[in-house]
Amino acid sequence: MTSATPRPTAGPDRRTVIAAAGAAGLTVALAACGSGDDGGSDAAGSGSAGDSLARTADIPEGGGKIFKDAGVVVTQPSAGTYKAFSAKCTHQGCAVGSVADGVIVCPCHNSHFSVADGSVKQGPATAPLPEQKISVSGDEIKLA
Repeated sequence: MTSATPRPTAGPDRRTVIAAAGAAGLTVALAACGSGDDGGSDAAGSGSAGDSLARTADIPEGGGKIFKDAGVVVTQPSAGTYKAFSAKCTHQGCAVGSVADGVIVCPCHNSHFSVADGSVKQGPATAPLPEQKISVSGDEIKLA
C-alpha cells in the first residue's frame, strides 16, 4: 500500500499575478499624475464663488499667479488692473504651468496666452483662455 502525500495548495496562477501587478502599477501612475509641483498655486479656498484667492500684492504687475485648486490664473496686466482666466489650456486641456513676461504658459505643448485678455500669443492652441469672474475689494481678490 502506498500512502498518498498531500499535494501542496497551489497559489494564484501566473495570469492572476501579472494582472494584479498591472492594476497596481496603473493605480500608482494615475495617482502620480495628479501630484507634483503646482507652480506655486496655493489657493486659499476650494474654488467656489466668494472664496478669497489672494491679496492684490500677491499678483505681480505684468505677470500673475496660478491657483490650481480654484482652476484659475489671476493676472495684473497693468498696475491695479486684475484679470482672471481658466487655468486649463484650450489646446488639449493641460493645466497651465507658469506666468512670466506677460504670458501664461502651458507646459504640455508650449502654448502662450496674454495676461491681459487670455488671447493666444503662440500656438498650438487656437482659442483664448476663457475669462473668469473675480472681484477686488480693497486688497482682497475673490472669485465672483
